Amino acid sequence: MSVTLFSDPLLAGQDPAPGLVAVEHREAEGQDRMTLFWRRNGRVERTDEPFLPFILIARENLLEGPVKEAAVEELKGTAPFRWKAVFPTWKACQKAKAWLAKTSGATAGNPQAPYFLLTDPVQQYLLQSGRTFFKGMRFAELCRMQVDIECITTPGFEFCNADREGDRIVAIAMGDSTGWHEVLSGAQLDEKALLERFAALVMERDPDVIEGHNIFNFDLPYLAARAKRHGVKLTLGRDGQEPDSRPSRFNVGERTVSYTRFEVFGRHVVDTYFLVQAYDITHRVLESYGLKSAARHFGIAREDREYIDGGDITTEFSRNPERLMKYALHDIEETEALSRLLSQSSFVQAQLIPFSYQNIGVRGNATKIDALLMREYLRQSQSIPLPDRGRPFAGGYTDLFLQGVIRNVHHCDVRSLYPSLMLVRNIGPGNDTLGVFHRLLDQLRRFRIEARDQEKAARTEGERAHFNALQSTFKILINSFYGYLGFDQVRFSDFDAAERVAAEGRELLRHMIDWLKQHGAIPVEIDTDGVYYVPPEGATPATQAAFRKAFAESLPTGIEIEFDGEYAAMFSYKMKNYALLSANGAVTIKGAALKSRGLEPFQRKFLKDMIRLKLEGREGELPLLRKQYEQSIMGREWPVTMLAKTETLQDSPATYAAKISDKGRGRNAAYELALRSGRDYRAGDQLSYYVAGGKKTVQVFAAARLVSEWNPVERDENVPYYLDKLHALYEKFCGGKLGGAGSDDE
Repeated sequence: MSVTLFSDPLLAGQDPAPGLVAVEHREAEGQDRMTLFWRRNGRVERTDEPFLPFILIARENLLEGPVKEAAVEELKGTAPFRWKAVFPTWKACQKAKAWLAKTSGATAGNPQAPYFLLTDPVQQYLLQSGRTFFKGMRFAELCRMQVDIECITTPGFEFCNADREGDRIVAIAMGDSTGWHEVLSGAQLDEKALLERFAALVMERDPDVIEGHNIFNFDLPYLAARAKRHGVKLTLGRDGQEPDSRPSRFNVGERTVSYTRFEVFGRHVVDTYFLVQAYDITHRVLESYGLKSAARHFGIAREDREYIDGGDITTEFSRNPERLMKYALHDIEETEALSRLLSQSSFVQAQLIPFSYQNIGVRGNATKIDALLMREYLRQSQSIPLPDRGRPFAGGYTDLFLQGVIRNVHHCDVRSLYPSLMLVRNIGPGNDTLGVFHRLLDQLRRFRIEARDQEKAARTEGERAHFNALQSTFKILINSFYGYLGFDQVRFSDFDAAERVAAEGRELLRHMIDWLKQHGAIPVEIDTDGVYYVPPEGATPATQAAFRKAFAESLPTGIEIEFDGEYAAMFSYKMKNYALLSANGAVTIKGAALKSRGLEPFQRKFLKDMIRLKLEGREGELPLLRKQYEQSIMGREWPVTMLAKTETLQDSPATYAAKISDKGRGRNAAYELALRSGRDYRAGDQLSYYVAGGKKTVQVFAAARLVSEWNPVERDENVPYYLDKLHALYEKFCGGKLGGAGSDDE
């Protein structure tokens, strides 16, 4: 199957050349070049090729000025972008873009601008050449290096800052996918020597990919800053260059993550912190995106795993440096295992989509589909449309029918509801004159079915992982075609088509709910393409099978249903917030209302314990559970970290103070603590704090204290305040008046 897949120019580009692991742009006088790195017979080879960047133009009167220096090709068809202007250098291309912006009056990022420039030279090269990464390779053949650093902190601060004189790196753990590893110890080398050895090992091991957990916002910025302080050339690139960096953003679901993007010549940088977040957008099961928590969730943490609290690293280094080195080694082992689990979908996508492997992980699915469409249109020298103008329209059907604890709940899911509707009802972009949208969707769906079948038939774990990555990749892309239609930044968007898909989806789901009710089942919740329901009373295995068969047959031709879950109980709190108890006793909690990271750790733990009692029919034990927590708070049995919140400063304390003076925001505990400390806190620093005092109603910003200042001998945490928080949570989920919640920040 994979041979057919990667030889299909529609899905994988027209150039089947195997082993491409990196592409880098080099500007030059006269004509730019692309440097290509190939992994062949266990070795990395390098070649150079000419690069001719292009701009698409939608108005003939714009073929003037610097554009006249380009070779202009008129594309076939009548879509607006009928002219492709090809330039000898990126510099000439950028000059023409500036002129086009000024002449047309189109603002930056305007999807209706009469010119279109892909701002990534590598993507341009891949689009035009038809090449993609890693063709003919398995994931195991990719050389991946993991990096993790440990730092000590100036007394009085809780978290590292590379600009502080007293902070420094004391461990650099490195390993790669061959099984090699080495931990560079600050007990044996000074910081400058650590950095020099680190750079030398990267060049010696020559990885295709550098991986780390939060590597963009911690490890690489810290390494770069400390290297600069010591005058060390951090030569990590395949040509001996130092990394380039710039501010960037990563959109994951409804959230935007700001980060410092690093570019390492000839290598890709992958952050497993991003992979974990992307995974959770689909599954909504992770309590934390931290490395240790994710490793425990996926079952990859070793039994003898060394754990050291972040606040204890400085002390542990001075007391027992070998233990800290072991801790760092275990960090990179977990990073490698996380990447092996979560990177394989990106690896497969890089074999198909004309993006660098590094960009695959941070680009949205609609942008990836757009690249596939554009590649085929350019391959056929076909003109390209303007994006449709965005407008609001009604989305999918969601509803909540029952709340509380419900027993014997089943789940069914319409397989790829929106993609199936688009194929069955022939709904797609009206401006796709070549019909590429439906051909891509149909091919991806067919290959997904084949990959899923081969995953089931796989004889080895490696084969199983390979085909699982294939089918997961196809599923993600297939389910994004509907979102593509309703995204006004892509070339073939069509809001009328998107609206029709959503309307027909709602109609189908309402039919399903009506059918369930008419046949004795009780719907609990429906969310876009899946239904939780209680089957008809007294159902036996035989009648259950007949019920499911009839349900499936009630759906239109081409629409398939999958019965993918049976649960002993479900706690339905509100829409998209529920917990499930499986037959083996495992509890799955979904929704921010039931596991918000904004809650203190003791509250999150209480919610988990409370939900389990409800699901197991042990509601009578809830008062006892509350009493146990009350006793722990009143008896001061927990470490202060159970009561503490950790926040990241988005602004500098000085900027916060200015906003307070201008009454532009309310007071916040973390910023107030940073200001009161007199220390040099900056945007991006983190603070952990708890609430001190003896009254339940307090101004948190005034009563907060840094965790680092907590005295375990003379404990001062605010017992009435935390009891009140517990009681408010109990009242919210269990009923019974126990008092109101204490006030939050102003």
